[in-house]
Amino acid sequence: MADRQQTEPAPSWWSRPEGTAEGRHDTVPAPRPDDGSEGRSEGSAAEAGSGEPEPTRPVRYDPWGTQPFQAPLQAVDRGRERRGFGLWQVVALSVGTALLAGGIGGYLGVLAERQSSTRLELPQAAVADKGRAPDSVAGIAATALPGVVTLHVRSAKGGGTGTGFVLDQQGHILTNNHVVADAKEIAVTFSTGESVTAELVGRDSGYDLAVVKVSGVRGLQPLGLGNSENVKVGDPVVAIGAPFDLSNTVTAGIISATGRPVTAGGDKGDGSDISYVDALQTDAPINPGNSGGPLLDAKAHVVGINSAIRGADKDDPDRQGGSIGLGFAIPINQGKRVAEELIRTGHATHPVIGVTLDMEYTGDGARVGDKGGDGKPSVVPGGPGARAGIKAGDVITKVDGQRVRGGDELIIKIRSHRPGDKLTLTVQRGGGREQTLEVVLGSANGS
Repeated sequence: MADRQQTEPAPSWWSRPEGTAEGRHDTVPAPRPDDGSEGRSEGSAAEAGSGEPEPTRPVRYDPWGTQPFQAPLQAVDRGRERRGFGLWQVVALSVGTALLAGGIGGYLGVLAERQSSTRLELPQAAVADKGRAPDSVAGIAATALPGVVTLHVRSAKGGGTGTGFVLDQQGHILTNNHVVADAKEIAVTFSTGESVTAELVGRDSGYDLAVVKVSGVRGLQPLGLGNSENVKVGDPVVAIGAPFDLSNTVTAGIISATGRPVTAGGDKGDGSDISYVDALQTDAPINPGNSGGPLLDAKAHVVGINSAIRGADKDDPDRQGGSIGLGFAIPINQGKRVAEELIRTGHATHPVIGVTLDMEYTGDGARVGDKGGDGKPSVVPGGPGARAGIKAGDVITKVDGQRVRGGDELIIKIRSHRPGDKLTLTVQRGGGREQTLEVVLGSANGS
C-alpha cells in the first residue's frame, strides 16, 4: 500500500466503541452514552419511549465525562512529589540548630558559672585580734616605726638615701655621718609620709655619726634607748630602714657577735675620714639605705645604729653588694655619748692615749712607733701614755684583758670608752717581757 498524506480533517471528538471488548477486564467501566442527539443508540431511544427503566449497566469511563466520581484511568505525570525537606535543607537546619543550641548552652553555662561563683565560699579563718605581743617582730615594728625616718640627701656628688631615728621632742634625729656628709639639702620623711627639710647639727667621721634637726613637726615619737652592755650573742633583734629607698622596711635576726672591730671610710686617703667601731654584728638583713637606722631589742629599745655590711667579693670594687648576713651596728652606748656632744657643741671628742702607732707593723699587737708625725716624739710628752709609762717601740697586746691584733683594733677598743675612763694595758717591751700599765684616757677633738 502506498503512503499518502492524510488530508481529511481530524475528528472533533472521539470515543471508544460501545460494548464490551473481548477480554476487557471486568473492573474497567464501559463508556457511558452521549447525552446529545447524535450517536444515540436505538436501545436508548426505545427505553425513552417505553418509559421503563433501563437495566443498570456498568459505568464506563468517559474521558470527557462531567461526573465527578469518574476518575481517569491514567494520571498526568507531574514529576516526583516533594515530601518534607530536602537533604541540604536538613543539613542546614541541623547546623543552624547546633549553633543555636551551642550559643544558648554557652550563655547558660557562663550564667550558671557566674551565679555559682558568687555563691562559692572557700574556708577562711575568722577575723582575729590584730594586736601582737610587744616582744614579737610585729609588736616591735609597730612600736618603733613612728620614730624612724628616711633621709633623702642632695650633695655636689649627687643624691643618696639613708635612715635615722628621732631622739627627742625637739626634733633631733641620729643617723650616720656618711649619709649626710657634704649635704647641701636634707629631706626627712616620716612613716606617715610627711616630708620636711632638716638642718645639720653636727657630725663626726671618726664615729660615723651625725645629728640633724627638723622644726615645726608635732607628734614626734622618740625611740627609747637601750644599753648595749646588756646585749648578748643570740639575742633577737629587729632592724628598720630604707634599703634601696624602700622606706619602713623591717627585718629580723639575732646578735651574731659583739665587740667586732670594724673600720669604714678612708676615701680621702689620709685616714681623716676613717671610722673605728667596736661593732655589734647581726644577721638581720641590712642593705644600702639602712645606714643610720635603729637596731632594736625585744623591748623595742635601740641597742645599735646600723652602719656597715660585709658584702660578697666582686670583680668591681666600686659595686656595693647586698646583705649576706654580715651587718654591723654602732653600739648605742657610744652613739648616745656622741649624739649628746653633737647636740650640745656640734662636735664630738675622742678618747686618746697620746701615742703614735706604727700602722705598718705586721706582728701580733699594736706597736708604738719610733717617731711621730713631723719628726715629733711618738709618745706625747705629758700625755696619758707618757704618764702611764708607755715608751717608743712598746707593743700593746691587750686592753682590759682583751687581746688586740693590730693598730686598728687598739684604736677601736680605746674609742669604745669615754675620755677620763681608766684602762689596763698589757705591754711587751724589749725581749718580749710583758708588763701591765694603767692609763687614764685623754680627750681630743674629733673631725
